[in-house]
Amino acid sequence: MSSEHNSDNKTHFGYQTIDKNQKEKMVAGVFHSVAAKYDVMNDLMSFGIHRLWKRFTIDSSAVRPGNKVLDLAGGTGDLTRKFSEMVGDRGQVVLADINDSMIKVGREKLQNLGAIGNIEYIQANAEALPFAENTFDVVTIAFGLRNVTNKDNALASIFRVLKPGGRLLVLEFSRPEQDWLNKAYDFYSFNILPNIGQLVANDKESYQYLSESIRMHPDQDTLKQMMENVGFEQVSYHNLTGGIVALHKGFKF
Repeated sequence: MSSEHNSDNKTHFGYQTIDKNQKEKMVAGVFHSVAAKYDVMNDLMSFGIHRLWKRFTIDSSAVRPGNKVLDLAGGTGDLTRKFSEMVGDRGQVVLADINDSMIKVGREKLQNLGAIGNIEYIQANAEALPFAENTFDVVTIAFGLRNVTNKDNALASIFRVLKPGGRLLVLEFSRPEQDWLNKAYDFYSFNILPNIGQLVANDKESYQYLSESIRMHPDQDTLKQMMENVGFEQVSYHNLTGGIVALHKGFKF
């Protein structure tokens, strides 16, 4: 059964059903709109907790000196910056994002922070990555998979570019484990978060979409199954903040 849950040419944009060929452009519009305020909004929306989620992902990555790492949907470069230090002069980190506004913000931020010259910036679609197979030791995608039109294609594309023995880490909003937390999170996401978006970024609609896209994303076990379906092994997930976010990990052998 397809994990996309829609007809062949339809997909979701938040709660709307749209033609698949429209989604990429509509998601691009959201991220062009939010790019400049992305870091500020992340801190506000998550009360700074996104930094801990990313730290946990980095600590779980087992990235080593000399590794080649793909930070997919790398956005403003939080993971790239740390991986750049970890892989050192002999390694390489590729920050790839489908959105050129996000890459621009990320590159500028990392250059201002004095990031070393082992980072490459590439505009790329997760569903058709422009890299040879068996290229990367580690691929991470943090808060990006839910915006991809066909997640199965993206996971298969990631699997292809990983080296044997390589691993994928998917950090993404997921399904809270407790009913009360789910209700509280729903209230926050739909009543408070879009208003913060309006106040800070003058953009209520984009943050409404981001809230809806979280609800449409597969839950923990569904995503685990999707990863296994394209060939990942030893797939596991770790719930963070009560399952509001989950880190999935899988290996290519």
